[in-house]
Amino acid sequence: MNVETPPFTISAKAVSLIAEICEMLGRVSAETGEQKLRLRRINRIRTIQGSLAIEGNTLNEEQISAILEGKPVMAPPQEVQEVRNALQVYETMHIWMPSKKSDLLAAHALLMKGLLDAPGNFRSKGAGVMGKQGIVHYAPPADRVPYLVQNLLDWLAHTDAHPLIAASVFHYEFEFIHPFEDGNGRMGRLWQALILSRWKPIFANLPVESLVHTHQPEYYAALNQSSEQADCAPFIDFMLETIRETLAASAEQDTSRPELRLESRLESKLAARIVLLLQKESLGKAAMAAALGHKTVSGELNKQVRRLAESGYIEMTRPEKPNSRLQQYRLTAEGRALLEIRTANVYE
Repeated sequence: MNVETPPFTISAKAVSLIAEICEMLGRVSAETGEQKLRLRRINRIRTIQGSLAIEGNTLNEEQISAILEGKPVMAPPQEVQEVRNALQVYETMHIWMPSKKSDLLAAHALLMKGLLDAPGNFRSKGAGVMGKQGIVHYAPPADRVPYLVQNLLDWLAHTDAHPLIAASVFHYEFEFIHPFEDGNGRMGRLWQALILSRWKPIFANLPVESLVHTHQPEYYAALNQSSEQADCAPFIDFMLETIRETLAASAEQDTSRPELRLESRLESKLAARIVLLLQKESLGKAAMAAALGHKTVSGELNKQVRRLAESGYIEMTRPEKPNSRLQQYRLTAEGRALLEIRTANVYE
């Protein structure tokens, strides 16, 4: 088979990063198992929020969590549809083979369902990537797309490059080809995650996309620099640094932030912080707001206090006078039991 190899070199920095990432993966796997990364649900939501935010979606993690639970969300219908599609795609990801064109097209059809007239089909027109100062990249002609994508998939199927390198090269080349009318960025990030998860299943649950969003200017700069050099080494280095940072952040979450364990159970960072505040003393809403660094009692704080009370984790100190200005809240026995639940029992 005559397969063209994408142009890339491996820097000394990349070699060092690969060694560091592999060492970190060994520690994480030993502690949790590749299939049981802690905070899986939260990380999946962060993955989706990060990847869609890069494309301009404004929904936050709490809104995405609500959509996951089937709750109504006040937001632009297109953005809600984008989230629903992404949730379904990431749940389905495990059935796809990275080197199969039919799976790539099926994934795009699902990801862009209701957003494009013909999702799951290669573009039929020319395309350019816009930057702040106009078009920064003219994609190859539409009639070249089927060949270029098939060649890239064939290369992926037969390359002996390290999976961390192969996934980054694929991601860059996919963005360069720009094979679809829309959704290329989120598809490239999805397929990189798929490639890596086939190597180490833990990558299905790492929110790499969230940190890509955090470093969005550097992400685009690495893409542009790679195009200018006709060598995706800058993009490889960027992605390896992002993966290392994601692993480091996940390890830190597991060991030094107890509120994240509560967050996964309560499905709200604010609710977790309220529970942690009340473990020492009873507090009124104004005192909670002050302790959280807020000047006033927000609607969201009121909402989470109400939800915690309805769930039985906290209770009023003056239940007979619910509107008393002296009203405070304290943990119930169930709330204190929640604090004592071991991480191993909280996460699947």
